[in-house]
Amino acid sequence: MGYVLRIRHLASGLMALVIMSLSAARAPAQTAEQLQQDLKAMKTQLDQLQQQMKKQEALINKLSKEKAASPAAAPVAEVPVRTAPAATSLVAEALPPVVATRQQEAWSPTAPMRLFGVGGAYMNISFDVLVDAGWSTQQDVPLIETGDHDPQQRGFTIPNAEVVFDGAVDPYFKGVGNIVYKLDQNGQTSVELEEAYLVTSSLPWNLQLKVGQQFVEFGRFNPQHPHQWEFVDQNLINGRMFGPDGLRSVGARLSWLTPTSFYSELLLSVLNSSGESAFSFRNSSDDLFGRPPVDRPVRSPSDMMWVPRYVASFDLTDSQTLVAGMSGAFGPNASGSNTSTQIYGVDGFWKWKPSWQSGGFPFVALQTEGMARHYQAGMAEADPAAGVPISLPRETLYDYGFYAQAVYGFTLGWVGGLRGEWVASDEGAFKSDPNREGRVRVSPNLTFYPTEFSKIRLQYNFDQGQILGDDSSAWLQFEFLLGSHGAHKF
Repeated sequence: MGYVLRIRHLASGLMALVIMSLSAARAPAQTAEQLQQDLKAMKTQLDQLQQQMKKQEALINKLSKEKAASPAAAPVAEVPVRTAPAATSLVAEALPPVVATRQQEAWSPTAPMRLFGVGGAYMNISFDVLVDAGWSTQQDVPLIETGDHDPQQRGFTIPNAEVVFDGAVDPYFKGVGNIVYKLDQNGQTSVELEEAYLVTSSLPWNLQLKVGQQFVEFGRFNPQHPHQWEFVDQNLINGRMFGPDGLRSVGARLSWLTPTSFYSELLLSVLNSSGESAFSFRNSSDDLFGRPPVDRPVRSPSDMMWVPRYVASFDLTDSQTLVAGMSGAFGPNASGSNTSTQIYGVDGFWKWKPSWQSGGFPFVALQTEGMARHYQAGMAEADPAAGVPISLPRETLYDYGFYAQAVYGFTLGWVGGLRGEWVASDEGAFKSDPNREGRVRVSPNLTFYPTEFSKIRLQYNFDQGQILGDDSSAWLQFEFLLGSHGAHKF
């Protein structure tokens, strides 16, 4: 645009010069000297304008040559929704992303909704809603649906309405925030800051640091948000070990992508061990297996929660991938002044997706996790007024269990699933504790994805509990998504 304007200015100047020359020929003698001075000034301005145009033209030619010599920008690959990338994409996912110069692209429904972009920074925003409807033979539904984002009552439930913000802060950090709205059994709305953290994108030696409020990377299920679940509800063993909200807290996680020929990653999280979402640790909001909570201030690093994890992935064939991991969680609990909790877990995931698949279908995925907990429970004197009906000794409580699930994407948009679960505990001094009863549950379901922005899921649960007995439940779940969303973890 500046180049065109300068040409127009040059043409206007030349025209003015001609007009003034003609006027000078007809002007009286007393004005000839003044006109000559004006013409001289005009000529000087035209010479300066010509020099500027030559410099502008040289700069344009230089930029054109540099652009022709530079490599073309790599095309952005579309990520099919709810389909797993190849195992090698795990490496790409773990490596620090590079913040590139933003290119002008045509908008599409799958493109991120970018707001407030300044330079290389941007922000994506999305809104995801789950609506559950159904019925159960158990009138008090939360007795069998122990997750905070599970169906909460007969009829309708909105267990999760989630606003997500994420984007590049600068070339060094990416920021993520999740704000969740929920409706309880009385129709009251509650709000929670589910996650809010920054993660590095340029550390050396294949290191990555994440700092803030976060789902702890223990196993495969715990880090997932409800809209990523393959079933309507949280599995039993995660609920038994980590409580209704899952294991999440404020802290830092350092990960190292090891230099091996296969995907191999070591992670260590150090977090606060207090709060409802640290259910098996310094959780002071609930009755702790018959014992009232004890105030446990942080006196040393041992009062924090430490969560190590190792995960590896192997390509068995061109169409089969195996992922295996081990996790641990260690920290104090609030049932006594010097009591602690240890949780151990193993997990596995196998996926088959043939080379001739289309849109991610067909596929078969198997997933399982097993966990065991050693909970040192403190001594408690009988105090009926405080809810302690009998004297309880200091003891170690053992809880364990697993789930196994299979999902089969048999045709485009349609996925069938089956999950089996079992949890058990040793018999402690506080008997008839519904938080530790043995339970078995079997859950078949069928999911239809009209597009990557919506889903409809039908699920049946058969529960068998040592205390609660047998119950049957049927749930219909709807999901819709507005805005952008990232690729789901493989």
